[in-house]
Amino acid sequence: MLLIIVLLPLLLGTLATLWLGSKSRLLTALAAGLVTLASLLILVSHAPTVMAGGVVMNSWQWVPEIGLNLVFKLDGLSMMFAGLILFIGLLIVIYAHFYLSPKDSVAKFYSEMMLFMAAMLGVVLSDNLLLLVVFWELTSLSSFLLVGFWSHRADARAGARQALAVTGGGGLAMLGGFVLLGQIAGTYEISTMLGQVAQIQADPMFVPALLLILLGCFTKSAQFPFHFWLPDAMAAPTPVSAYLHSATMVKAGVFLLMRLYPILAGSGWFEVIVTTTGLVTMIFAAFIAIFKHDLKGLLAYSTVSHLGLITFLVGLGSPLAAVAAVFHVLNHATFKASLFMIAGIVDHETHSRDMRQLGGLYKLMPWVATLSMVAAASMAGVPLTNGFLSKEMFLTEAVVGTAGVWAWLVPVAVTLGSVFSVAYSVRFIHDTYFNGAIGDVPNKHPHEPPLGMKLPSMLLVTMCIVVGLLPALTFGPLVDVAATALAGQPLPEYHLSIWHGFNLPLLMSVIALGAGAALYFWLARGKWLHRISSEDWFGPATGRQMFDGLIDGLFALSGRISIRLENGSLQRYLAWMFGAALVMAAIPLASTNIGTGDRVLMSAPVLAIAVWLLLLATCVAIAFTHHERFQTVVLVGVVGLVASLTFVSLSAPDLALTQLSVEVVSTVLLLMGLALLPQRSPKETKPVHRAGHVALALAAGAAMSGIAWVVLTRDFESISWYFLQQSMPMGGGTNVVNVILVDFRGYDTFGEITVLGIAALGVLALMEGMRTRRPLADPDGRPWTFAAQPLLLRVAASLVLPLALVFTLYIFMRGHNLPGGGFIAGLITAVALVLQFMALGQSKAEALLRADGGRRFVVWIGAGLGIAGLTGVAAFLFGRPFLTSAHGHPHVPLLGELPFASAALFDLGVYLTVVGATLLTISVLGTVSRETPAPVQSSGSAA
Repeated sequence: MLLIIVLLPLLLGTLATLWLGSKSRLLTALAAGLVTLASLLILVSHAPTVMAGGVVMNSWQWVPEIGLNLVFKLDGLSMMFAGLILFIGLLIVIYAHFYLSPKDSVAKFYSEMMLFMAAMLGVVLSDNLLLLVVFWELTSLSSFLLVGFWSHRADARAGARQALAVTGGGGLAMLGGFVLLGQIAGTYEISTMLGQVAQIQADPMFVPALLLILLGCFTKSAQFPFHFWLPDAMAAPTPVSAYLHSATMVKAGVFLLMRLYPILAGSGWFEVIVTTTGLVTMIFAAFIAIFKHDLKGLLAYSTVSHLGLITFLVGLGSPLAAVAAVFHVLNHATFKASLFMIAGIVDHETHSRDMRQLGGLYKLMPWVATLSMVAAASMAGVPLTNGFLSKEMFLTEAVVGTAGVWAWLVPVAVTLGSVFSVAYSVRFIHDTYFNGAIGDVPNKHPHEPPLGMKLPSMLLVTMCIVVGLLPALTFGPLVDVAATALAGQPLPEYHLSIWHGFNLPLLMSVIALGAGAALYFWLARGKWLHRISSEDWFGPATGRQMFDGLIDGLFALSGRISIRLENGSLQRYLAWMFGAALVMAAIPLASTNIGTGDRVLMSAPVLAIAVWLLLLATCVAIAFTHHERFQTVVLVGVVGLVASLTFVSLSAPDLALTQLSVEVVSTVLLLMGLALLPQRSPKETKPVHRAGHVALALAAGAAMSGIAWVVLTRDFESISWYFLQQSMPMGGGTNVVNVILVDFRGYDTFGEITVLGIAALGVLALMEGMRTRRPLADPDGRPWTFAAQPLLLRVAASLVLPLALVFTLYIFMRGHNLPGGGFIAGLITAVALVLQFMALGQSKAEALLRADGGRRFVVWIGAGLGIAGLTGVAAFLFGRPFLTSAHGHPHVPLLGELPFASAALFDLGVYLTVVGATLLTISVLGTVSRETPAPVQSSGSAA
């Protein structure tokens, strides 16, 4: 299955490398390599079908209601890109083992690399646009982690943030384009859209969709003017640059252009925008690359230029341009990955990448220099290399694929870009290995690196020569099936060969080689080139200053807005929120005459009136005593109690028990949080403020009451009958509430427990390391006592815990058929354990729970979310949508026939998450004020 190709690095690769990272660096690299090799072998096993012109499709439903399904497609195009991802990835695994220093965490590196590899595989294999977006954003997140791998360096952190901002913003725009495209076509399956091209392009929303999708492609593949993030991402370790910025991430945008070409091309808009952007990017980036002094900086702008070349070819739209584009994708990956690895070797040996300091390395590192010269020759398009062949095809298409004024302007432009390409290629070699003796580098005695570090580059450089000599026998078959998938039609006859005779493209190549070398040596005379700063000369054009200016402007604007709106006053925030809500609700209702409906009203029982009066009195008390924070918390608990009684009266014991448990836990958490603040909140100094608050509160309350009255006095059609009828046959349980939570609306519940876990981890992140002393006395001057907890409380707690756990088990097990379930059981367990904290003190309670400073609670949260998620994923194994539950009545020895539903495992995940999140929050809040203050000498009574 194609899904296994993605899951191997996503699950097995990440987990294995994380686990082995602390045990053995060699085993970690070996695990990453074996996982990558396994995925590559599975991919190769499908090669006979694909090379014969077939397509492999696998699909599973996920969230079919919104069109999001697991649909994977392997054709020539996706096979080529997946093969690049895995093959280059395998070489990078080997290279990184020798490159990373003992101080670098191999667990962190290889696990993040496995995550990124899986995300890229998901992008190129997805046939569902929404699924593609999921993997697309995962590439942005995982690349953010990889670029910022050396998090102690400011440039790495800045480069990671910039890359995430640009590519993430483009991904958001692309999502909008995909949604529009899906709405036009009525499907998000790319294969289905291929039969609706005319309908799609005739829709008025096609052009907006196209522009948004192209924005996502251009930001990902660093096309002008979004190119600047790629050079700044060179702060990443060289294995990251060699992998992400030669064969994978930066080619994601190019891949998407190719994948959607049959759908988007032909309208005129696509061709004009894509060819123009690609041509401008190619020339501009190649020119800037000449003046970059950093080896990786030069290669970064070279990558941007070559991506522009491929983009230009895709935009031309001819079948042979598709062949040239696909061929250059392969060739660029071979020579650019090897050059990045060589740049890392030079940096590894000399501790410098500054070409102004390098020089004379040919005598010290002849093998590396030879590899560099061959790879750079391929990058420049020197004959007998693979780069020469694809660049010849590029020049040919630039000549024959244009007409009118463009028939001479485009060939001149691409020749100029080729001149710049040769110039920076010559500089890469001359400034690094020749140009005098080695300069002022930290290590003046570099030497050849270990064979394992050179081996990946040697293999790639060998491919540059072999493909250059035998293109039809090596890359030819793969190029043919990939280009056919790109063009969406059979290709005309063509030949991949070394010699095509004397023609204009050959003349353009000769001019580029000669003029490029001459341009470099003219600039390098007297080392004048070394004195040119690209940022000083071309700073605004490189884009970084534009981006920094935009970010600074946004921060300044947000700062001005924050100063006006965010002054630390909760009253002001609530006033804005309620005021805005009132205005927005009043606008549509002002022009209507909505009043009391015609539903027959029931008479209110005396008990209900009494409860309402209690609620009213409590709310009034809260309004008048809200400055007393502890007292207010207790009164708010009365409101929760009234809500519980309401649920009981409406025959909803599940909700009543849940509400009651939530009130207990939230009251404890609020009291612990408020203990860190003054017991009394400050009073408003101006009566006008109090009057305004009263008016706003009354208006908001009246509005909510009015809306509730309007709704409840009207008849409505309930959907509860559906759940009542289907709860048993579809969910396997008679407790409709629980079946809804874990089955019908299980996806919602999964999201809710995820938010709960994130909230608890957020408390940990915000308050970890924070410490505050407990107050010595209350506001009335009475000293606090920190004596041991009362004996009666300790004895009661010791009895309550086992009883509560037994009751928890009972509530949990019956939850699918009777009131109960994992959420309620988790709250009961949390209440019982909170009582242990109160009776024994935090230190002793956590010692008995072996909490390890709260880390165990984090593990509980992770285990709960993991169990819940895996329960949902397990449905895929049976061809069912995510979180589809199975149920039956298995026969258990001694116990007989028992009702069982797989949703019980999901409920177990809910239980663990609720308990872990509650105890983690309590642990963090308690730790903040754990220190005991000095004893207070006072004759007053203890508070």
